[in-house]
Amino acid sequence: MYTLASILIPIHSKQHLIRDTELPIYDLAYDSRKIRNAEHSLFFALKNVRDGHTFIRDAYQKGVRAFVVSREDIDVVSYPEASFFWVDDVLAALQKLASYHREKFNKPVIGITGSNGKTIVKEWLTQLLQEDKKVYQSPKSYNSQLGVALSLWDLSDDYDCAIIEAGISLPDEMDQLEAMIRPDIGIMTNIGVAHADGFTSKALKITEKIKLFKHAKDVIFPSRYGFEVYLPAGSRTFTFGESDRDDVKIGRIEERRDGSSSIQVSYRQEIATFTVPFIDKASIENVLICLTTLLFLGYSLDAIVHKLGRLRPLEMRLQLKTGRNNCSIIDDTYSNDLASLQIALDFLHQQQQHKKKTLILSDMEGLNEKLQMKLISILRQQNLTRIIVVGKTLKYLQDKLQIPLLFFASTEELVRNLREISLENESILLKGSRRYHLEDVSKLLVAKSHETVLEINLSALEHNLKVYRSILPSNVKLMVMVKAFSYGSGSYEVANLLQFNKVDYLTVAFADEGVELRQHGIDLPIMVLSPDEQVFESLLTSSLEPEIYSFRILKALISFLRMRKEKAFPIHIKIDTGMHRLGFLPDEMEELVTLLAAAPEVKVKTIFSHLVAAGNEQHADFTKQQIALFSASVDRLEARLGYKVVRHIANTAGIVNWPSAYMDMVRLGIGLYGVDMDEKMVLEKVSELKTTITQIKELPAGETVGYDRKGVLHRPSRIATVKIGYADGYSRRFGGGVGEMSINGQKVRTVGSICMDMCMLDVTDMVAHELDEVVVFPDLMEASRRIDTIPYELLVNISARVKRVYFYG
Repeated sequence: MYTLASILIPIHSKQHLIRDTELPIYDLAYDSRKIRNAEHSLFFALKNVRDGHTFIRDAYQKGVRAFVVSREDIDVVSYPEASFFWVDDVLAALQKLASYHREKFNKPVIGITGSNGKTIVKEWLTQLLQEDKKVYQSPKSYNSQLGVALSLWDLSDDYDCAIIEAGISLPDEMDQLEAMIRPDIGIMTNIGVAHADGFTSKALKITEKIKLFKHAKDVIFPSRYGFEVYLPAGSRTFTFGESDRDDVKIGRIEERRDGSSSIQVSYRQEIATFTVPFIDKASIENVLICLTTLLFLGYSLDAIVHKLGRLRPLEMRLQLKTGRNNCSIIDDTYSNDLASLQIALDFLHQQQQHKKKTLILSDMEGLNEKLQMKLISILRQQNLTRIIVVGKTLKYLQDKLQIPLLFFASTEELVRNLREISLENESILLKGSRRYHLEDVSKLLVAKSHETVLEINLSALEHNLKVYRSILPSNVKLMVMVKAFSYGSGSYEVANLLQFNKVDYLTVAFADEGVELRQHGIDLPIMVLSPDEQVFESLLTSSLEPEIYSFRILKALISFLRMRKEKAFPIHIKIDTGMHRLGFLPDEMEELVTLLAAAPEVKVKTIFSHLVAAGNEQHADFTKQQIALFSASVDRLEARLGYKVVRHIANTAGIVNWPSAYMDMVRLGIGLYGVDMDEKMVLEKVSELKTTITQIKELPAGETVGYDRKGVLHRPSRIATVKIGYADGYSRRFGGGVGEMSINGQKVRTVGSICMDMCMLDVTDMVAHELDEVVVFPDLMEASRRIDTIPYELLVNISARVKRVYFYG
């Protein structure tokens, strides 16, 4: 914890106005839209795309009372409770504060840089280490001047080590990153031509990146890049390669028929051979960087080989999609540099389903003559059928390649002429920088999906989160329920979005769900509902916090922690105020607090209960009774525990209807996913279950449809069979005309019984064709009423075999 007084020196304030020197600061803010703990936030008015000074009023109105600014014209009279720190450079002040905080972290810090593979190596190392260590990693690709600073702020001694990624695109950027990260151990992944236009030579780029290791004791890297000549004097190196001088010697690397690679390595007279599910050079090099790092950290070769076998490809932007006219589309339309082009071409080469291979390539900015020759060399090495070029700067390829080329000045021109280009029975790689919008071409080339999918609009989910946050006081924390596969919407995909938007807590139903979130980079506090004794080990190793609801489970946990010599393990106490499902009864408070007070192995993080009927006005008196009973019970517990805890009782319905129940934190569930049981909130639909028509039949009156001949036709009918059944989560209760779907905007009813994988619809009174898209639940609330249930059941029952497709917009 920091106070305003303690922040004064590290940010190098040249002038200040402090109203409350002892005001605690927990959060750093730079975006007024994402402030959650306003009273204890320090707002940095960054001058970036938008001037942060223009959002000071918004932040102040949300409760922020401390600001770091650079402009002299701020009317401080308008902010009578606010403290201000004036600095020359706001971003530099933020970086200095991050550096100051980093110095307090006394555990090993690993710094990663390089041209490519930083994020993958970071993620894989975290995955490999977190089985027996608490690893902090900079989130996602937070490797920029701002991202690194924000990452370091979350460092704490709760972790055994930290892995921080650093990325640069211009000279002199690494000095600031190094001053913040100060890695004890350095990892240099590789050197390529990413950001080539920012550096006059490859040597200059290496020199700049190597600055990250100015004070590092040891540096790990592939020896083939020759980084050692650029390292500071006295740096110790730990390398892998094919030379006897390497610490880790790489032997045979063999591609297997199943798409994996067999790799032989030797280390200190030990030889081991292992298999990884990759054959591309970039992934193999990243695996070897991870192996070498673990050897350096003291893991045995046998133990590492066992760990590496569990690595899987990370989800990256390059996607393989089914295209029209029997084509395969490799969509990599977000970046375009030589290194990533080579990786994408390697992937194209792996596609053996078509003999013909086409590259659609946008212009590459910033290529000097040497890099132009490198591009020509790369393309000459490929067995390409043709290249389609978008832009005007790659005309020099015309006379340098023996491959047919087509040139288009713009993406729009290519789109206009796409029908005249014969694209069929081939693999097509789209490789382009963002500004060329080659995704527009991808949309035209990709075949319409004819499978059952659940489309999830992440921007709608983010909107709904903002709607609920907008009615909460700024000092109320937010716990979000991601149990039951996030109400059918996914797991870490949703949790990642919530983490980005800085919710305070996540809640899962089972420990396995929490473990999966940890494995995918979720570092938010996670509460596990109703755990049993079999999952205590998972709770401990994955930093998961259990709900404690009975004396049996509490005593068992204390005993387990005592054997493990753990202290102050975070727990959440559940009080039964009327739900009568789980929890301690109010008259058990004395016995409970006596047990807790005598158990240093645990520390109560929150105490909570569950409102039975917060959305039902008929039970308002009972809800008031629950709130009062809960508050009295927590008061008794806090008085004996001797410390404050976070209180929460309001669920989604409580957020909408009971502001008096907000307390310290609220729990947001089904409302986040676009379902408001009270229909009072303006929410956006998050998910839509879709399928397609497989076949349409013309049947005469008197015929029957489906099992047991339950679907009797009383008129000549057109019956459409669609690809969804009860194995996908479409309940059998929707059979016999109860279920209603939508085709081309028109609603139609089910016919006969619901089958395991399919069901039938009556499309007699509308125009419908095979392969038409079908919306399964045109109105989720109405669908739930038809089978006497609630939307929760419909959402959580959507089978995991139904493909989830995520998109923004």
